[in-house]
Amino acid sequence: MRGGARPDAVANQTGLQALGERIDASGAKLGRRKSGKPRWSRRRKVLTFLGSFVVLALLVVAAGYGYVHYEFGRIQKAPCADCTAVADGAPYNVLVIGSDTRVGETAAEAKEFGNSTDAGGQRSDTIKIIHVDPKTGTASVLSIPRDTFVTLSGVPASSGVSNPNKMNAAFAAGPNDPDPNGTGANGLVETIQNTFGIPISHWIVVNFFGLMDAVNALHGISMDVPVPIRDYGDCNENGVYSNCTGLDITTTGCQVISGTVALALSRSRHYEYYVDGQWQSDGSGDIGRIERQDLIIEAVVDKAKSTYNPFTAVQFISSLTHDVTLDDKLNASTLFALAERYHAFSGASLQTYTLPTTAGSYAPYSGESVEIVQEPQATTMITQFLGTAPEASTTPPLDQYGNPQSTAVPPTTAAPVTGSSSPGTSTPASTSTATTAIPSFDPRPC
Repeated sequence: MRGGARPDAVANQTGLQALGERIDASGAKLGRRKSGKPRWSRRRKVLTFLGSFVVLALLVVAAGYGYVHYEFGRIQKAPCADCTAVADGAPYNVLVIGSDTRVGETAAEAKEFGNSTDAGGQRSDTIKIIHVDPKTGTASVLSIPRDTFVTLSGVPASSGVSNPNKMNAAFAAGPNDPDPNGTGANGLVETIQNTFGIPISHWIVVNFFGLMDAVNALHGISMDVPVPIRDYGDCNENGVYSNCTGLDITTTGCQVISGTVALALSRSRHYEYYVDGQWQSDGSGDIGRIERQDLIIEAVVDKAKSTYNPFTAVQFISSLTHDVTLDDKLNASTLFALAERYHAFSGASLQTYTLPTTAGSYAPYSGESVEIVQEPQATTMITQFLGTAPEASTTPPLDQYGNPQSTAVPPTTAAPVTGSSSPGTSTPASTSTATTAIPSFDPRPC
């Protein structure tokens, strides 16, 4: 019917108008207000508020991730010509190098940790390989003692560094990367791949203060200190740096420790604990320090898990901007994918290995102390760590006379893992677990 309203529409409108008048007359809070605007039910108000909140939250999260990208972009990067490409979803290995460089420290840090005059140059104070399996959501860490005796690779003749040498010399004298914190990372990558057949896909160099700043960004980590502990070292009464970390914890029990204390604990090589009214030396040297570093990593993983959110990620990455150098193929997207995949990962689930070595001395160099790789135990452990046999070694680890060792694994050899350590020695233990026995005096995550 053209030019006018349909009869059924007119009837409906008349009925609705009558209904509205009855509701207004009864004072009901439904239908239309006297202003003519429809009233909102409580359910509609709640849903509208929740919808607005979700939109706002998504915008904030997006902004947070955008800022993470910005902060990540500020981290220094350097190329890795010898890094192994990663296939989609396949396991891969990340080399984490702890550098003891004092470059960029503040005056207060120099007083506490020594300056470039006290400890010039840089050395790989810590060498750890993280094996990541994205499909299974598992991760494990293999620590290599820094004094492991090897043939160096990727070290230019102009460096003047002798060969053979301790493994950390590869980092100190490696090829020149664009950033001083990354100098030698590629030389260490080459040395590890050629010595142990472990393919390295990425590397991360954390300078002297990276751990301290990371722990502070997480507002500390929780450690249970069973007895008073300290690092005796060569500290004098004036606190002048001389091979001393300043570790001194007298309060026992579960407590939050700061980044400064975490750094001191991870660096202590003259570790002592107080029992039966006197100070005792643990005598484990570099091996004991590796064990304590693994415990700190476990505590950091637990704290990062419990505070997982974009804001913490921003603060965490921002804290490392000046403390970390990465290979240029380790991008933000890769790290975000790992964070999403592993954000529920527990520190206690992290399997830790320490390469089996024994204390020795290199006779041609006036008996300089070195760590001699134990074979075939080391190759068997690497196989367990990787979940597959390592690649062929082109420069096998050396014995104390500088001779290459055989890396062949006898078919009947059971896979060893690192057990409790005696001073300067990493010894094979049971095959049932990869977890190092924790001495009763070492702090544990709590």
